[in-house]
Amino acid sequence: MDANDVAGDLEKILVTQEQLDQRLEELAAAIDSDYADRELLLVGVLKGAVMVMGDLSRKLHSKVTMDWMAVSSYGSGTKSSGVVRILKDLDTDIHGKHVLIVEDVVDSGLTLSWLLANLRSRGAASVEVAAMLRKPGAAKVEVDVRYVGFDIPNDFVVGYGLDFAEHYRNLPFVGTLARHAYE
Repeated sequence: MDANDVAGDLEKILVTQEQLDQRLEELAAAIDSDYADRELLLVGVLKGAVMVMGDLSRKLHSKVTMDWMAVSSYGSGTKSSGVVRILKDLDTDIHGKHVLIVEDVVDSGLTLSWLLANLRSRGAASVEVAAMLRKPGAAKVEVDVRYVGFDIPNDFVVGYGLDFAEHYRNLPFVGTLARHAYE
């Protein structure tokens, strides 16, 4: 699927496939350096982080294991409700492990703040965050994101794992969704 397939639904492409790939190389190098002497558990946040998790993990040279969580604060809308529900919990005991949460986008920070507190309460040796996208203009709480791909405007974005009502996740880039597509 490319921009021509959904051209009427997109306003513009914010981050190209090539830019995503290049930035993931840089993030992987930084993560490899920081965790060179430690085993790392990557925790992908479903469903949005599937693309980031897959691509990032293949670029890492560190010894890693992977697990997944599904949490929800959106439902089918475009704004976070602020109420977090665990839909799928980890299969791994994280006590004493170095955990890197892999996220698609950090916007309000409410869900991620809750998730950080939750995972830290389970006795992890460390918990850090890698996010492909961050929306500083949407932040409602301060969240330390150690590895950031791109800071973007506070627009509703789709592609590269990000969706609207489960559509557009498969786009290989990140674009802004035209208002008529979601109103």
